[in-house]
This record gives sequence, structure tokens and C-alpha cells, in this order.
Amino acid sequence: MSEKIWWCYVVFVAAVLALRCCESSTNEERVEMLMRSTNMACDEIYVVREGETLQTISEKCGDPYIVEENPHIQDPDDVFPGLVIKINPFMNRFVS
Repeated sequence: MSEKIWWCYVVFVAAVLALRCCESSTNEERVEMLMRSTNMACDEIYVVREGETLQTISEKCGDPYIVEENPHIQDPDDVFPGLVIKINPFMNRFVS
């Protein structure tokens, strides 16, 4: 009887380890995707193009705090082509 319990324990531990390995690879994929999204071709100084909104620029450049970093933007809905904004990708915040 104790041998059966031992083998059940061994199988359980193996299953937990296998699930943790799968979970780790999933987390690694998420980090890689985040890194790719923040390494887009956005300079620190960005000029708004036709049809862009702060939301699309934020997603494209990886900066969720555009309004806070650009006090000259009084109304986030009033973004127009040629407007110059400062971009600071989210991952760069942890480097400083």
C-alpha cells in the first residue's frame, strides 16, 4: 500500500513540475512579446501623423503615459497631424 502512495506522490510531483515548466515558457513568451512591442520604431520625439490618436500611438510605441508626459496636450481628443510629443516606452522606465 505504501508503495502505491509513493508512486502516486511521484506522479503528482512530476505533473506539477511539468505544469510549472509550461507556465514558465508561457511567461517567457509574454515577456518577449512585451519587449517586441516596446522596441517599435518610435523616437523619443514623435510627430503625430494623419489618422493617429494618442491610443494608437501609445500602443505602437509602448508608452501608456503620453498625456502625463506632455503637459502641452490640454485635450487628449484634440490630437492633430504635426503635433510633437515626447515618447518614453514603458520598459525604459525600469532602466533609469
